[in-house]
Amino acid sequence: MDLTPDALVSALADSASEAGVTIRTVLEPLAGPFAPVKPAVYQGGHYQLDRRWDDTVEPPEVVDAVVIDNVPSQANRLEAALERLRARLRLPEMVLDLSGLGALPPHLPRSLSSFRFPHRQADAYLRDALLDGEPFARTSVGRTVLGATGDDPQGLLEWFPQALLFGFWQSHLGGKRSQAKLARSWVSEIVGYRPATLGTRVHALKGDPLNLSVDERAEFDPKDLLAGWTVVEGEKKVGGGKTKERLSEIGHGQVPVPSDKEAPGGVSFARIEQRSTVSFAALRRIRAGSNDANAAARALVAALGLAAHVTAFGRGFHLRSGCDLRPAATTWTWLGVGADAVRPPTPDEAGALVDACAARAERAGLPVGTRWASVPLRLEPAANLADAIRRTWPSAD
Repeated sequence: MDLTPDALVSALADSASEAGVTIRTVLEPLAGPFAPVKPAVYQGGHYQLDRRWDDTVEPPEVVDAVVIDNVPSQANRLEAALERLRARLRLPEMVLDLSGLGALPPHLPRSLSSFRFPHRQADAYLRDALLDGEPFARTSVGRTVLGATGDDPQGLLEWFPQALLFGFWQSHLGGKRSQAKLARSWVSEIVGYRPATLGTRVHALKGDPLNLSVDERAEFDPKDLLAGWTVVEGEKKVGGGKTKERLSEIGHGQVPVPSDKEAPGGVSFARIEQRSTVSFAALRRIRAGSNDANAAARALVAALGLAAHVTAFGRGFHLRSGCDLRPAATTWTWLGVGADAVRPPTPDEAGALVDACAARAERAGLPVGTRWASVPLRLEPAANLADAIRRTWPSAD
């Protein structure tokens, strides 16, 4: 079957019984099958280990597995895909403009998109923003966005439709304020099955073409090495915020990486698979008004997820250094009364599906489609947030 606006709207009606769509994709490393890839590494140099059923063998077996990219990370990547699609799909966006803060280190962004807020519309950066000089929470836009729930989603449909797909918890307004939650409807993760070994560590040596002596000591400001440093001898004391360390601490000398600091290496897997699901049952918790409005709103949210997935993962993609993957085989399944195969949409078809669903939702009276803002809504950091940023990153000038 093809994914159409009529199919989504019908499946997401209040009385519908369809369960959702599942996407299973076999992934191959860019270097070829069984080549090592780098899973996500967490504090302490640990991978996210698991035991999973492998249903590709008969009978299915429980095997060792590693989560290469987990559910929250996948959601962030899908939101980044929607950011790339923003102009094409005319999606709404808020931008926290940081240009008024003066000089910031070059590795920091000069603005934060609402597609990048860590907690979507429930984020502290949005709470601590100004709109036209007024605290965002006190504006009409702010009240409708920060007060939105699954039962009153108008503000999110207008400004943060992605929050209705990937979920939120309004936990940064204080205990007396809204604590609204909406669990994610889209779940996606990439898992490697049957790792060959998890014990590989990356042996390393920091080289130096002049092989400067690491026994020499340098006096420097650890917060600003561009301010200069000097070689010091003996037991000279240092002060004024400076420290005295070996030359290796400022990047000179040939230094082996100690064994307790060696990073975990890439892992060779028998199979790597991405599983993604959009739950129609979860989307039916969104209630936008009439039955027609409910179904139209849910269909639009589902279409956004499908378009984001095709954009982010429909071709070869890069997760992190040492982890480039490409889809080798993919199966889309519509879970209704039975299980029907779905023809995966092309990027253009997925975009057209969003357009059609948005038009249908707009006809149902929802603040979407042509009612979405044509340009991003510009916000500025409030004085307290600006002060915190400047204190964290004082100007080096």
